[in-house]
Amino acid sequence: MIDKQLVGCVTLLTMSKTYWIDGTLYRYLTSSDSIKHTQYYFRPLPRQSKSADLKLNRDKVLRRCYEIPSLYNQHHATQTATAIQQSLF
Repeated sequence: MIDKQLVGCVTLLTMSKTYWIDGTLYRYLTSSDSIKHTQYYFRPLPRQSKSADLKLNRDKVLRRCYEIPSLYNQHHATQTATAIQQSLF
């Protein structure tokens, strides 16, 4: 069973952590610049059933987003001149 913790504050979102949202593992990308209606963007990790980026508002992040502490800093990106390759393990 995966050990997961509900995200308690949106200011704690980082790119080095792995997040579980509706059964799919995601990586946090960035947030929009709006102060009043901030949107948070997540990208699914490789080999997940979803392939599109996910955009959530603050309330949905606090209700649906779980942090996976055992996968902290496990996904890496390798950038070459033509492509970016990501790996989870």
